[in-house]
Amino acid sequence: MTQRKRALLTGITGQDGSYLGELLLEQGYEVHGIIRRTSTFNTDRIDHIYEDPHVEGARLFLHYGDLTDGTTLRRILEQVQPAEIYNLGAQSHVRVSFDAPEYTADAVGMGALRILEAARDYQQRTGNEIRYYQAGSSEMYGKVQAVPQTEETPFYPRSPYACAKVFAHWQTVNYRESYDMFACNGILFNHESPRRGETFVTRKITRAIARIVAGQQKKLYMGNLDAKRDWGYAKDYVRAMWLMLQQEQPDDYVVATGETHSVHEFLDIAFGRVNLDWQDYVEFDERYLRPAEVDLLIGDPAKAKEKLGWEPSVTFEQLVHLMVDADLQAMGISSAANGHSKVEDYATIRQSLIGVSF
Repeated sequence: MTQRKRALLTGITGQDGSYLGELLLEQGYEVHGIIRRTSTFNTDRIDHIYEDPHVEGARLFLHYGDLTDGTTLRRILEQVQPAEIYNLGAQSHVRVSFDAPEYTADAVGMGALRILEAARDYQQRTGNEIRYYQAGSSEMYGKVQAVPQTEETPFYPRSPYACAKVFAHWQTVNYRESYDMFACNGILFNHESPRRGETFVTRKITRAIARIVAGQQKKLYMGNLDAKRDWGYAKDYVRAMWLMLQQEQPDDYVVATGETHSVHEFLDIAFGRVNLDWQDYVEFDERYLRPAEVDLLIGDPAKAKEKLGWEPSVTFEQLVHLMVDADLQAMGISSAANGHSKVEDYATIRQSLIGVSF
């Protein structure tokens, strides 16, 4: 019987990790995920694919570890003996990285170095190749030097998070060139989904809309509404990660839609989905501004399209609708899902739920 290919994922409980775990299981992998020990369960995003490891045929296994703990990372790697490593774990909230810069640099930057060094040691000692994927970010471009951004565009990071990601990116290149490791960087532009963390701007908006419709929230406080981002669907983007490690040669790839949209546009489409005007509900709060802002990001995915055969399958408007509908459904409110026209007058629903005319 042929042994299944094993993959080791950091950040498996996050948005990207959960979608990638699903994809790898569909591809027949045995999947091992590293999770941080907490006093409460934090596995909601992967509960639907979790299997009791005692059950014969189980293919998803979880291990306690942390990107700041190199000894445990090495022990897990030696135990799992993976063919592929996907480093998705991070303190990934850009605004929070200004408040916790040292931890962010340790987890994001040094965490990648710890895994790369452990993988190098293992590969040299055993002769078994490990293919490594490093989750990069469009935030590395920061104060952009060219539009659109490609794999050759210089980095100009504007946050502790982005600086740490640049460090991890160049360490990945260095290990590839110094030790002949199969190590790839995916420079992923903003990618969202109903599984996006609730403190990130897109999910913050769509969750607030559901709560407003349900009468549980009156205002949404936001920072910079003029920032422009290249937003795609996370489920599309994890497919690009997997494709990178299936190539004959390792390389770095921009993964993006090639379109940019402002936070204003996101608000227009999201609130429009429920027949509301966002200007009636959104207020400015300077606490959500970054000390150094990134005004415009737009990626050029031509290389990924040519070499990986990858293209996004979900448009910006479809993505916004998908997220709004999911948060409405989570609140027990029927939604205009599956691309149909609006099936409910949400303003009327809101009035009926809270008994107030607006």
